[in-house]
Amino acid sequence: MSGWVDGVLAVAAVPPLAASAYLGGLALLAGRPRPMAPGTRTRFDVIVPAHNEEGEIATTVASLLALEYPGDRFRVLVVADNCTDATAERAREAGATVLERTDRERRGKGYALAHAYAASLADGVADAVVVVDADTLVSPNLLSAFAARFEAGAEAVQAEYGVRNPNASWRTRLMRIAFTLFHTLRSNARERLGLSCGLRGNGMGFSTGLLRRVPPRAFSIVEDVEYGVALGMTGTRVMHVAEAEVLGEMPATAAASTTQRERWERGRWALVREHVPGLLGAARAHGRVPLDLAADLLVPPLTVLVALVGTGALVALGLYLRGLAGPVGVTPWAVAVACVLAYVARGVALSGVGLRALPDLLWAPVYALWKLTLLVRPKGRAGEWVRTARSHDA
Repeated sequence: MSGWVDGVLAVAAVPPLAASAYLGGLALLAGRPRPMAPGTRTRFDVIVPAHNEEGEIATTVASLLALEYPGDRFRVLVVADNCTDATAERAREAGATVLERTDRERRGKGYALAHAYAASLADGVADAVVVVDADTLVSPNLLSAFAARFEAGAEAVQAEYGVRNPNASWRTRLMRIAFTLFHTLRSNARERLGLSCGLRGNGMGFSTGLLRRVPPRAFSIVEDVEYGVALGMTGTRVMHVAEAEVLGEMPATAAASTTQRERWERGRWALVREHVPGLLGAARAHGRVPLDLAADLLVPPLTVLVALVGTGALVALGLYLRGLAGPVGVTPWAVAVACVLAYVARGVALSGVGLRALPDLLWAPVYALWKLTLLVRPKGRAGEWVRTARSHDA
């Protein structure tokens, strides 16, 4: 009897094992790459898309104007998009150039960015543009590290993306680990392999030549990933700039987190349906860059993968202990568990939280269950720019 049971278990293990092995392989290659000597020649437009961010925008602009880069080689452009508060006034007072946009039909970050890109290209001043969210602090070397890549021939770059308020709650501390897994670990490994790290929406940069060659037409709720896919279709690699960092504020409560996570999770599933076939087709012409982006989209969120691997492993173990299954059926699930554990352990180590993370990890099942419920909630308006509540709003 164990023969056919082993066969069923082994076949069922193939998808979760493939996803787990992919993540485990990235964990083994996730050493931090060496920084490059800073550049100084590239001229930048730093674009800050903002929707009702009067409480944060001045701090972000001040962080950008304090960058360690020649002041005559960059400017800060704030796009006050469909704002009903004093975002534009606060940004001007802080020293930014402000572009005010009002369009009640075409709403969302993607449209705000398209407006700013068009303005930058029309001015013809910048060699590259950088996108920084309105609730973000940046490391002083952001532009010099980006300039080093652009001056070496890169067309698209992505800074390290971290959590600005990791100690606000157990939720933000878990998000710091999650960001390390998804951004740091995966991006470091891809950089070592010469692959595209993809775009994260915050701390990304593009040469103006690339914006003209591959115009951003990404207006979904995950416009950053969508444009990264479009670049992958052409074989364009996004370089990871590990030594430069942008820190975004994360919501500290479940109520504040819901709209943000719902957008991210749903938008990613939509991209899987719409773009994986195209990326697989593009791999024939452009090789491993689009192929890896397709693989990254196909790997389910860690919460879903852990649920699949954990359930499968428990079933396989139970059948084995009852003598109904043998090593052939159990081994693939055991390997999948080992790969997931290696991936998570490597992420915790890279996050720098140390033993302080252990109590917070006890909340991981609650956090995972909450994330899974977002996938079955009623859908909101696609592309709508819904401002995420900040910690200070309370």
